[in-house]
Formats: sequence, C-alpha cells, structure tokens
Amino acid sequence: MGTALIVFAKAPVAGQAKTRLIPALGAAGAAALAERLLAHAIDAAVAAGFDTIELCATPDASHPALQGLARQHALALTVQGGGNLGARMHRALERALLTHERALLMGSDLPALDAPRLRQAAAALDSHDAVFVPALDGGYGLVGLRRAEARLFEDMAWSRPDVMARTRGRARDAGLRWAELPAVADIDEAADLRHLPESMAATLPP
Repeated sequence: MGTALIVFAKAPVAGQAKTRLIPALGAAGAAALAERLLAHAIDAAVAAGFDTIELCATPDASHPALQGLARQHALALTVQGGGNLGARMHRALERALLTHERALLMGSDLPALDAPRLRQAAAALDSHDAVFVPALDGGYGLVGLRRAEARLFEDMAWSRPDVMARTRGRARDAGLRWAELPAVADIDEAADLRHLPESMAATLPP
C-alpha cells in the first residue's frame, strides 16, 4: 500500500498569500516567494519517490501555478475544502490512509524539508504510529500517520507557539508512539527570510 505524501498549499495570490511578509516584500513579492517555495516543496516531494504525491490546495485549485505544477509532475491536484486547518488536515490524511499504509502531510513553506528528510519521516512510521517535524516557531511542518487520529487536530488553536507541545500531549493521550525529526524553519515573517536557500534569497526584492 505504500506511502502517500500530501503537500498542503495556499494559492499564491498577491494580497492573500504570505500576508505577514507583505510589509517586507510587498504583496506581489510575497506571492512570488510563496510560489517559489511551493515549487521547491514539490521538487523535494517528487525526489523523495513516494507512491502517491497529492497537491492539496486552498481556497481552490484554479491558480495557474498549482495547475502547472500538477501537470508538470503528474500530481493529483485536490482541494482542501471547508473547515479550519485541523479539519482539513485530518480529512486529507484520513482519505490517504484509506488506500495507503502511511500518509505524510507537509506544508509548502519549509525549504529544509528536502527529499532525504521526507524519506526519513516515512521510515520512522515503520516503528511508530506517528511522526512530526517540529517548526522553530513552536508548530510543526510535517505530520505523518499510520492511522487517522482526529484528536490530534480537533479544536486546536493554530499559529501559536504551543502547537507542537499541545500535539505531544494529545498524541500521548491517544496512546500513540511518535517520532520527531529535527526542527526546521517555516517562512512566515521577515525574520524567517534568513532561512531561505541562497538561490531563493537572491531573487528577493531589495
């Protein structure tokens, strides 16, 4: 049944994507960076060589960047649907686990999530029920599961520095054995831009 990898992404629309970076990069610059980060994430996902790669978008899948990446790499292109972030994540993982032994879900703005780290996360599920890659801001950038577990996602206050800590408590309460890989940076605010790969940082506006 293998491994499914789901890349969660927001359409890179100026004024709607990476809004916390707009003061530093402008609306168009923030959207352009979001698009480059997404392409970087898809390249890593494809290089990892999993059985299924799904690009799961919000608010819809009509943006040319999303359609272009799906076409270029022969990806399944889906829509996250309604509900808060936790509901959307749980629904995507639950769906993938109907047809796969393991499912990983990653964000599209963590350039350190490269192919070797993605394969390491999948391998951790050989001996664990769940795997996480924490983010430096206190959340996490990747979650992997062998079975759907709604309580990891229900009524969670996202975008807070205690998300990973609260998730550990929920995993413990659910009786899950979980693994954690080293923390990585997500690119949300101007201070995070220092974590960009050199090639990507060179394209930023001055």
